[in-house]
Amino acid sequence: MKLCVIGLGYIGLPTAVMFANSGCDVTGVDTSEKVINILESGGVHIEEDGLNDIVRNCFDSGKLRVSTKPVAADVYIIAVPTPNACDKCLSCDIRMVIAACKEILPYLSKNNTVIVESTVAPRTLEDYIKPVFEKAGYIIGKTLYLAHCPERVLPGRILYEMRYNNRIVGGITKQCTEHAAKVYETFVEGKIIKTDAKTAEIAKCMENTYRDVNIALANELAKVCGELDINCLEAIRIANEHPRVNILSPGPGVGGHCLAVDPYFIYSKMPNLAKLIKTGRDINSTMPYYVVEKTVELVEGIEKPKIVAFGVTYKGNIDDTRESPAIKIIELLKADGFQVEVYDPHVREKAKQTPYQIVKQSDLILILTDHDEFKEIDYNMVAGLMRRPYVFDTRNIIEDDVYSSITLINYGNLFEFV
Repeated sequence: MKLCVIGLGYIGLPTAVMFANSGCDVTGVDTSEKVINILESGGVHIEEDGLNDIVRNCFDSGKLRVSTKPVAADVYIIAVPTPNACDKCLSCDIRMVIAACKEILPYLSKNNTVIVESTVAPRTLEDYIKPVFEKAGYIIGKTLYLAHCPERVLPGRILYEMRYNNRIVGGITKQCTEHAAKVYETFVEGKIIKTDAKTAEIAKCMENTYRDVNIALANELAKVCGELDINCLEAIRIANEHPRVNILSPGPGVGGHCLAVDPYFIYSKMPNLAKLIKTGRDINSTMPYYVVEKTVELVEGIEKPKIVAFGVTYKGNIDDTRESPAIKIIELLKADGFQVEVYDPHVREKAKQTPYQIVKQSDLILILTDHDEFKEIDYNMVAGLMRRPYVFDTRNIIEDDVYSSITLINYGNLFEFV
């Protein structure tokens, strides 16, 4: 089977190598010559456990090639970004998906399968993608098979979860579903869940919306407890002793290419009905401002305070900074005139110093990302290097009473300091 994967980002590249590693002939396509050059020179442009080795193996076996242009294939997989549009409801911007569909038209042939992996709003394939191919003369379900098969993987575990997670396959017709399912049977060992395209579209969006709304509950609870002088983390721990309760941990906001983006895809379709979804998004979007507000209060009275931010990625142990609340927090503090130094061991340009070098003569450390490296730092040693050894742990990753030399502040005791 010959595959052509359009888009070699955080999902497209792992998808391409999973097929290539399973014996398929795969051409990965990306418009960025920089990305193509990195891959052809033996590197990878994204951080993901095990990815570099499997990419090299696939190149060496001849099963993977890369190009800036599509090629003739049996199956086309579209994995290009779908950001929020710049409109009132932050709807799904599908321009890159449409462009990718049009780009493959000259290479298509009868009985090809086209799969959109990019996350899209409900009814996108039916209302916008299908007409592109019908206009070119194809009959969907008879001469061309079109389906939506969204990814559902966790950064840091992408290669494992692509193989073992259950996979949603939603075709425009039942024939489309069956053809797309056979494609993923090549390597997926999880259950292949067959449905129609619009159900697959909204199911993917709802998976991320569910998590976003639950995080919003925790973040709102942190604000409420702070105003009531209640230890939020202790309250959550006790509430979670209930057998049917699992409140998540509050944080500095929500980032990434899914949780911070996808809920708007549903909201934009029905803004008069999707009120809970919008409220959850609004709560999480305010958290960077809340962290900045409390940070300003924590350094009040200090002349020219030096703040050190630990982390710019949106989650721990990856290099992905898309929609990162950490970046928003740093930008807001700098806009307010504060000196902010940044350290992140997973982002090359932010890892030039060690954490022990960058904290010298600082007054506050802001932990904004839950990297394992931040859990392993000797904060007693750090305290001796700081001018004022305060640590505001917005990720709740440092255990209380472990480090006696620092003043540890988190959502449990923040009300005691501001």
